[in-house]
Amino acid sequence: VELVESGGGLVQPGRSLELSCKASGFAFSRVSMGWARQAPGKGREWVSTIYHDHLATYAGTVKGRFTTSRDNTKKTVYLRMDNLKPEDTAMYFCTTNVTLSTYWGQGTQVTVSP
Repeated sequence: VELVESGGGLVQPGRSLELSCKASGFAFSRVSMGWARQAPGKGREWVSTIYHDHLATYAGTVKGRFTTSRDNTKKTVYLRMDNLKPEDTAMYFCTTNVTLSTYWGQGTQVTVSP
């Protein structure tokens, strides 16, 4: 199992950014995929989950601003982040559970600053 995130960067408050997570090594279309984030000095925080049927759920802190989607043909999950706030600054990770094991990508840094 391999998860590779990309798309992070430095962005001003109120702007948008889209993260991608390319997956390999498992039956992507059959499993749920998640996003989590970790801000400096804080624990890892769940952000969103998208299920095999494309239904997505979100943490209250990002609901209405973030949108998760997936493309099963590309084995990729996306996190579209709109109206970004400084408190969204964090390392963002892609995650999934396969055969009772949890896997994480290496993360991509998002920094929201004027």
